Amino acid sequence: MTGRSIRGAVSVTLAAALALTAAACSNPGGPDGGDSPAGPGDSAVVGIAYEPDSLSPLLGYGKDGNSKIFDGLLALDADMRLRPALAAALPEVSADGLTYTYRLRKGVKFSDGDPFGARDVVFTYRTILDPKTNNASRTELDVLKSVEATGDDTVVFTLKYPYAPFAQRTVLPIAPEHAAAGQDVNTGAFTTHPVGTGPYILTQWSRGEKLSFRANPDYWGGAPKVKKFTMVIIKDDDVRATRLRSGELDGAILPPNLAKGFARGSGMKTYAATTYDYRTVTLPTHNEVTGDTAIRRALDIAVDRRAMVDSLLDGAGKPAHGPVPTGSEWFAEGTERPHDPAAAKKILDDAGWKPGKDGIRTRNGVRAAFPLWYLTGDKLRQDHALAYASDARKAGIDITTEAGTWEVIEPRMKQDAVLAGGGSPADPDFDQYTLLKSSLAGDGFNNMAWYDNKAVDKALEQGRRSGDKAVRKAAYDTVQRELVKNPGYTFLTHIDHLYVVKDRFGSLTTQVEPHDHGLASGPWWNVEDWTPKK
Repeated sequence: MTGRSIRGAVSVTLAAALALTAAACSNPGGPDGGDSPAGPGDSAVVGIAYEPDSLSPLLGYGKDGNSKIFDGLLALDADMRLRPALAAALPEVSADGLTYTYRLRKGVKFSDGDPFGARDVVFTYRTILDPKTNNASRTELDVLKSVEATGDDTVVFTLKYPYAPFAQRTVLPIAPEHAAAGQDVNTGAFTTHPVGTGPYILTQWSRGEKLSFRANPDYWGGAPKVKKFTMVIIKDDDVRATRLRSGELDGAILPPNLAKGFARGSGMKTYAATTYDYRTVTLPTHNEVTGDTAIRRALDIAVDRRAMVDSLLDGAGKPAHGPVPTGSEWFAEGTERPHDPAAAKKILDDAGWKPGKDGIRTRNGVRAAFPLWYLTGDKLRQDHALAYASDARKAGIDITTEAGTWEVIEPRMKQDAVLAGGGSPADPDFDQYTLLKSSLAGDGFNNMAWYDNKAVDKALEQGRRSGDKAVRKAAYDTVQRELVKNPGYTFLTHIDHLYVVKDRFGSLTTQVEPHDHGLASGPWWNVEDWTPKK
């Protein structure tokens, strides 16, 4: 899990949303960091919502690709197809699907001048798998039996069982053994002063304010034309829009209602990225109200998802009926939830939840009421929470919305509902396992609802361990159908990400994006390839 998602790691670990300092509000690139303000042709300054806790891939940073500081063995192109990065070619896979052999690109150096080699790959994966390493994504690699170097330029991964999407796991950034070993992996200097093979080199990280980078002139893929790149941390959507409008930023991620304020002809362009990013409400099993199956089923059909897409997202998204978007090859047809307030009321009536004088239901002296937390400054989550509470009240369920930082919210997650997010386009296993596996309940931000369903647990293991796509499809269909019977979450919307960028750079693109975005996604997913306009 990440601080902002229900997946297990940074992401990404993105757990802290820190308030901006006065210095950050006045100048995103002052003399202390050596970055130019927005404007010069060879620099770019963008506004993002969150920052990582660590910049070490050993702790989860950049695990889904597109790290500006590091490279993985493989990378994803604009169409989300795997391509070689630190590997010279795609892996050779044995007939039984248990061995993946990677031949490494020659002549690659880390930003400190030391050569990259097989030992660094082995060090990275073995360190992540070490129980002493605080990487919440370790379960994503539990398929690994061993990783061995064969000479300086070949690495062989041996799996415990055939795992169809393993190659997609190898977009994970590679850390240099010489720079990252010999220190506390969880707290050492490498976590904030990273050394990588990537297109950019970190020059400054001002917590809660910005991350500043300069182009790596010796990058194996060619020196970037954007020489200075700054990510300004602005957690408040309105503030991000204001600073973009004032000229302090070259680009920013914005919610739909703010993005549409940048009209054509303003020197700005809006880029929409389709995503697997969903918003969902956790329904903790340890709460006597949200843990009741009738309450869960009633909320699942009391909510008006289409109205949320139309009014909250301005059409930039689609109703979410589970973690998999409709239209995906992995979506289970027939699991769409209707908006049916009358049926929701009947479910509650039949379960003994009777309306009181104020319209709120009770059963055995327990009032159908619970708090719903959302992240302070996140307007989309606030809007979703308010709309959800409004729909629930019509069914006789009283939800009180509360705003807080993750530091406030996390200790309450076992009992209180949270407006959370998640989603990964890479493979169903990537999101669903950490979202729903009962053994991961209480493990950081994994399985925030403490969901416990034996049929789902079994199907998740089948989907993870089979190399047969038909078997995997049946397994994930089972997961989605079980979520109809007993929804541990109320999935609300899948959100398209909108980015507004000054029209200073040519031919920008976006990828299909996961929930964890902004830092390594958006039009700057490949900023190293940007060409400033003359």
